[in-house]
Amino acid sequence: MQALTPEQRFAALGLELPPAPKPLGVYKPFLRVGNQILVSGHGTVQSDGSLIIGRIGEDMDMEAGKLAARQVGLAILATLRANLGSLDHIQRVIKVLGMVNCVSSFEKHPYIINGCSELFAQVFGEDKGIGVRSAVGMGSLPDNIPVEIEAAFELKV
Repeated sequence: MQALTPEQRFAALGLELPPAPKPLGVYKPFLRVGNQILVSGHGTVQSDGSLIIGRIGEDMDMEAGKLAARQVGLAILATLRANLGSLDHIQRVIKVLGMVNCVSSFEKHPYIINGCSELFAQVFGEDKGIGVRSAVGMGSLPDNIPVEIEAAFELKV
């Protein structure tokens, strides 16, 4: 039996992709370098184009932060699909860098970023959907979003 493709896995999850975010500065949201795709920092864009706003430990709790990180993962998937046409062109997740807007006493940054990492594992499979990762706390993020994530992916050749 053949394994499900990333597009089939995504469809089975019943999730909705937000619109692929447009750059808010002088940068490319998506860049292909050889067989790698680099995705700039993405925020918490929702299906209606609005942002999830708030700071972990002040305006929202850990569970809401984890859901916000999942939403960032969906925004990254939207950028991948918009630029590649299909998530099936991705061979694997290489790296995820998660930044958490939180109070200075907050210490559970990896738990928050698991919202994105778990989504990628569901879409690309346990083996190819989990790459290397960093999860760090920030004093603030643009527009007071709770999470920003950038990622690198390997393309199928």
